[in-house]
Amino acid sequence: MNGPRQHTAAVIGAGPAGLMAAEQLAASGVSVTVYDRMPSAGRKFLMAGRGGLNLTHSEELSCFIARYGAGAAHLACALDTWTPAQMVDWAHGLGIETFTGSSGRVFPKAMKASPLLRAWLKRLDGLGVQLLTGHTWHGFDDTDRLVFATSEGAERRAIADVVILAMGGASWPRLGSDGAWVRPLQSLGVPIKPLVASNCGVTIPWSPHLLARHAGAPLKRVALSIGDRTVRGEAIISRQGLEGGAVYALGAAIREALADHGHAEVVLDLRPDMTREELARRLSAERGKQSTATFLKRTLKLAPAAIALMHEAKLLPAEGAALARRIKSVPLIATGTAGLERAISTAGGVAFEGVDRFGMLNARPGVFVAGEMLDFDAPTGGYLLQATFATAVVAAQGASRWLHRMDA
Repeated sequence: MNGPRQHTAAVIGAGPAGLMAAEQLAASGVSVTVYDRMPSAGRKFLMAGRGGLNLTHSEELSCFIARYGAGAAHLACALDTWTPAQMVDWAHGLGIETFTGSSGRVFPKAMKASPLLRAWLKRLDGLGVQLLTGHTWHGFDDTDRLVFATSEGAERRAIADVVILAMGGASWPRLGSDGAWVRPLQSLGVPIKPLVASNCGVTIPWSPHLLARHAGAPLKRVALSIGDRTVRGEAIISRQGLEGGAVYALGAAIREALADHGHAEVVLDLRPDMTREELARRLSAERGKQSTATFLKRTLKLAPAAIALMHEAKLLPAEGAALARRIKSVPLIATGTAGLERAISTAGGVAFEGVDRFGMLNARPGVFVAGEMLDFDAPTGGYLLQATFATAVVAAQGASRWLHRMDA
């Protein structure tokens, strides 16, 4: 007598969200096939790990969740289901040791993604997960089969009991996530917010003089503000404008200002650890024949690039109190953001009103969405990867519930 038929799942996308959803489903006994359009799995994941793979963050969970801004309410359940502590335990289970940096960020001790990915793919192989690369998803046909174009130029169709879509956003498209999934989902009536660059630099039209002398120069221990939002951190003067963690953290506010006004005025505080009054006292000292630039270097240890930005904004008064005001508020006019091809991540995607609490599409029952395809904006610091994993775990739980309903 034959036993019950083994359920099948198709996971589209072999990045972190797809691989995590595959692991969860395969561990519950589901036969899982992962499809990806690239020649190998986890290409953007490996790129993210080149500078030290930031797995998650160790801060208290309520503060952690608040980092997602407008998306926090939608992600809270997933982040409570798959917490930062669980992320660390999962890495340890793969034999990957981690450490927590002084900033609270959590990294593998190897400071790269490749050992983790190798161990992960070995685990998935042991669970029976099949990985098919060179498969580009084009949507569903009239009989609900998945339609793929293969790298050999052929068309392939497949059917599964449940489908999890985990194709990422649209940043770094050469690594696999190009946002091509938007059109087939829109044709199904799925509400999708436009994909825009997030965690990216802003464009500022620097003078040739500043670029020649200071392109690539860091701005350390500064603060950036737009409106009533202020972020401390670091930035880098790029040939296109300004990059770095402090810039990325203001991304949503900058995009909003650009949409409303065509530009965004960002205020740079070169000495956020000092009050204006303290600066004015120091700058009231006798300077003798020193130039203002030399005086600033010696008195406040301002870097040449910081002083150059004050020159750029034509804000280098001689009088102490006026100079203190300028140091605390150097205006920078951003005219745009860097493109998707260089952004760390994207905002926008499948709107939360288009899915249930497990990420299942209202317009297509049995089809779930996970990871960066969903409309949330995560800052750097481990938050993007944590949300990617958490939504994948929840999508896999929802898929399992759906399969149980099929058996009922």
